[in-house]
Amino acid sequence: MQQTASVQRTASVVDDISNWLSISADQLDRAVQGALREQVLDRVRELNDRATAGDPDAFLQQQQILARIYDLGLRITPGRPSAEGSVVIHEIARLVESATGDAEDAHIQAGLLDGMPSEPAAYVSWLKALAKQHRVYKHPYYTDFISNHADSEDLRLYMIQESVIDARFDDLLALMQVGTDGPAKMEIAANYWDEMGNGRPEEVHTTLFRRIFEVFDVREEEVADRLTGTALLSGNLAVMLSRYRYRYAEAVGYLGMTEWLVPDRFVCVVRAWERLGLPEVGITYHRLHITVDSQHAAGWFHNVVKPAAISEAMRIGIARGTLWRLNSSARYLDERLAETAPRWADGSRR
Repeated sequence: MQQTASVQRTASVVDDISNWLSISADQLDRAVQGALREQVLDRVRELNDRATAGDPDAFLQQQQILARIYDLGLRITPGRPSAEGSVVIHEIARLVESATGDAEDAHIQAGLLDGMPSEPAAYVSWLKALAKQHRVYKHPYYTDFISNHADSEDLRLYMIQESVIDARFDDLLALMQVGTDGPAKMEIAANYWDEMGNGRPEEVHTTLFRRIFEVFDVREEEVADRLTGTALLSGNLAVMLSRYRYRYAEAVGYLGMTEWLVPDRFVCVVRAWERLGLPEVGITYHRLHITVDSQHAAGWFHNVVKPAAISEAMRIGIARGTLWRLNSSARYLDERLAETAPRWADGSRR
């Protein structure tokens, strides 16, 4: 009975908070005070507790709240009221961010970071080995399902889920470079300029990614409806780590590992695209990143990770961000594979 009551109390919290986001910050903070504010925060805490306990619906709602709050700072909406800067929205975001970060830390194997080298070059080698030994490396969702079995609807849904990072990677780089200097800032800048198509508007990477949605006729409202909790988590972690300066080390690990994993994964996507005979205009983004991200990953390790690795705090943070990416990606791909595998394992989708 206690669990049922908790579900009922948190059932509408996503809608309530979402509706508040289109109210001006000052108006919202005046309206949500005292007992009402504490009630809302208690509902968010209950939602976090249910998500931590493994409730998939609560986890989805939790990540939806965070994604919608983050959108306030990632979308330009002139002439429309916005709750950006609201104290109560900030309190809600901090509760969800703390619970999300704690959950990711809980997935890190105890003692895994104890043996990390202190010498920068050895640390970089250790970090790469950590990824290669992880079960997400060469995950069967890519190497088998996407490469050999996925049909166009599978790829369409995959692209929707991937949009949480791919469709905004330039903004993530812009956020995380604030406060950097030297080789790290130059490396991030070079990466960002590539994302900008090296000054050619038609080759801006987010523009290239949108062409995929045009091929599949994906509308913005459909994206919001079909994103899973694990996909939202991937995007939310990227934003969380990129926007806070105290999370910079984790952002280095998270985004660096994202780029390092891309080339092998995108080879599988290109193979599927060609196998299905889909329009060439839609695969430009993935073809480009097979080469570009190999170069950027190498530069990232040499110019961002290695110089930072002289600091123990940075080594710990980078490794932590790396594992957040590896672990969350593994759960995301496990979920994608579990959802799609039953439809082709019996031969019905081959």
